[in-house]
Amino acid sequence: MSRPGRPLRAGLVGLGVMGRHHARVLNSLEGVELVAVVDAAATDPQVAQLVPAGVPVHAEVAALLAARVDLVVVAVPTALHEDVAVPLLEAGVSVLVEKPLAHTAESARRILAAAQRPGVVAAVGHIERCNPALRELRRRTARGDLGALHQVQTRRQGPFPARIGDVGVVKDLGTHDIDLTAWITGAPYTAVSARTAHRAGRAHEDLAVVVGALADGTIANHVVNWLSPVKERVTVVTGEGGTLVADTLTADLTLHANGSVPVSWEALAGFRGVSEGDVTRFAFPKPEPLRTELAGFRDAVRAVRDEGAPVPADAVVTAAEGLRVVEVAEAVLRSADEGRTVDLP
Repeated sequence: MSRPGRPLRAGLVGLGVMGRHHARVLNSLEGVELVAVVDAAATDPQVAQLVPAGVPVHAEVAALLAARVDLVVVAVPTALHEDVAVPLLEAGVSVLVEKPLAHTAESARRILAAAQRPGVVAAVGHIERCNPALRELRRRTARGDLGALHQVQTRRQGPFPARIGDVGVVKDLGTHDIDLTAWITGAPYTAVSARTAHRAGRAHEDLAVVVGALADGTIANHVVNWLSPVKERVTVVTGEGGTLVADTLTADLTLHANGSVPVSWEALAGFRGVSEGDVTRFAFPKPEPLRTELAGFRDAVRAVRDEGAPVPADAVVTAAEGLRVVEVAEAVLRSADEGRTVDLP
């Protein structure tokens, strides 16, 4: 919840697919005033139609500093994240950088270093953490509904998005699954083994299969590609008490409980198992993930800037967490390139 006081003055850099949604939500978010936008095509008359009426569009990031912004959302191509975020952080402006934090771990470390200035928040837009189905899944696993966790499986595949050209499918789509898996389990990756492929003639990989080991003993496996005509966003968590399946396209969460009723019909037991349990699809509130993400960023900026408090728990994905995701993604690519398991510190 936003705290009393003047609205936070917000800026936005980038009016691509995600940037346009950020503009819409920032303009309607309580306690926030969108005062300026920056885009490379600022002089194009059509660009003004992408932002709320009355919000000026500039060509240079310096215009945001002149507008005395408190926070900025950075929604430019991944390779440009450092160039935009670091000067803003050094000027004392809090930033939320669209995921991944940067295109390389070295670049991510420089963003993290700039974020050490007191009074600023550096957050990463790993929006899947704000998907209602995954938030409900994590709430249930954290309170022990599944007992000890055994495995996290993710499938994230679909057609190639033409807007992505500076990174491959691992750093674009795969970073969602790396982040959400560590978040759900509360455990870091300790090793990854991966295979990637270039099937469509692009500069970067468009298919990856990853097996990961986490510090708590959980095994993770991720299937990610830009080749499937069927769009799929599924996270499956299996533990002692059964399996939770989250579909983040529909924000549905389903529990498949362990078997408790014997199956005496032999033919049925062949594919249902020797016993079967209840299947439950849960009902829970489903707010828009982007609104949840930006509200958390707003509240974190208020807490750090106005109260001198630390970033509230789970309000944002921190730059340190974003760096770790990029490090794991690079380990995945190194594993695929070298044909071996890569250990992570």
